[in-house]
Amino acid sequence: MHVILLGTAAGGGLPQWNCRCRNCRAARTGSGLVRPRSQSSVAISADRKRWFLLNASPDLPRQIESFIPLQPSGPHPRQTPIQAVLLTNADLDHTLGLLSLRENPELLIYASAETQFALTQGLALLPTLNKYCQARVRQAPLTRQRLCHRDGSPSSLSFQAFRVPGKRPRFAARGKSTKLNGGSAIGYKIYDGKTGGCLVYLPEILALTPEVISLVSDGDILLFDGSFWSENELAENGISGRLASQMGHIPIGGENGSLRGLTGVTAPQKVFVHINNTNPILRENSRERQQALAAGWIVGHDRMEFQL
Repeated sequence: MHVILLGTAAGGGLPQWNCRCRNCRAARTGSGLVRPRSQSSVAISADRKRWFLLNASPDLPRQIESFIPLQPSGPHPRQTPIQAVLLTNADLDHTLGLLSLRENPELLIYASAETQFALTQGLALLPTLNKYCQARVRQAPLTRQRLCHRDGSPSSLSFQAFRVPGKRPRFAARGKSTKLNGGSAIGYKIYDGKTGGCLVYLPEILALTPEVISLVSDGDILLFDGSFWSENELAENGISGRLASQMGHIPIGGENGSLRGLTGVTAPQKVFVHINNTNPILRENSRERQQALAAGWIVGHDRMEFQL
């Protein structure tokens, strides 16, 4: 399995267009201390010819243009190697890129029932998309099944979704439907039938539970929510009073953070993705980054590639 991190920043990217926090200023200067990043999305493939996207960020068009295997090739004037999009939730930074794919005649999307409801009744993204192309939306399976190409032929990959503690997107927060009860975040386990490798993708999670820890423990690569270092990071940067948990994310540091909570997970490669522009691990020389590296974690950046 070929894995490329198309984007590794949280919503807004790095630098964020209206932000002059320490990290955004450093990213703009080109000092090398903070690497610019686009918004979070991942591409995976079994053959480097046909690709599946894990989330579709608003930066998807430029991510495609920066990665040749995602660009059209062959005799037809319009085509794409993108086979399907696997959504983890309905957040804007994970779904707005779907609108950039509207020029294709059809689009295959996997999502939870909660995400489908939010993108239909809350944001109306799916009904809008269907005005331009045929968006075929399928239930993300909670049991392992073969991941098929757009034409229905099987790939050598299989996948399974699993529920995690999360929060509703803001545009669905006031919805009264019980379909949104309990949040709407899921993670994915992607298996390679040829190598036996397993990728775990979990870019948004509110809290670690024993069930989640058990599910991610057998992965060879863990791509995990690295949004915030601390619970009150936004307040510390003078940006907002909202806590990490109020935004649906478990912080990395602290007594109840993921760095400590995932100590027993021995995946050969553990990578933080979906990193907010305020997070100090983005600075190459920060104490927090060194702490994460010492614990065996990798700080993800755009165009980072892995093979399973």
